[in-house]
Amino acid sequence: MRQEFYNLKINTSGQKLYEFTDKTIEWVKKNNFKNGILNLSIQHTSASLIVQENADPDVQIDLINYFNKLVPMDNSLYTHTIEGKDDMPAHIKSALTNNQISFSIRKNEILLGTWQGIYLFEHRLDSVRRTVIHHFIGD
Repeated sequence: MRQEFYNLKINTSGQKLYEFTDKTIEWVKKNNFKNGILNLSIQHTSASLIVQENADPDVQIDLINYFNKLVPMDNSLYTHTIEGKDDMPAHIKSALTNNQISFSIRKNEILLGTWQGIYLFEHRLDSVRRTVIHHFIGD
């Protein structure tokens, strides 16, 4: 049994999805993980993690548009407004999605579907540096 950690830093430049599947796969391969569980967690409350289609970029546009309609950037709707019009909506969007995702590792491969990618879903409008913690447990 072994455990390994890795902090992946991702620089965002506004509200969109940032795929980091390849970086995660590279880390798994480099460490020669055989079988186990990989847990990813984001250390922020205004961004989230999602697994989503990575073949058609229109999916990402539709997701962003949907979440912006669901949680509008309208300070008249919120009490917490001191950090800008995007802050409270970002917290709500983060609460509606995931701050952690787990994946099975089998024979040194992450078990993802054909069109699945791993994304940081940035909910803020400004550039931010995010940290995604990778925690592997297995052999």
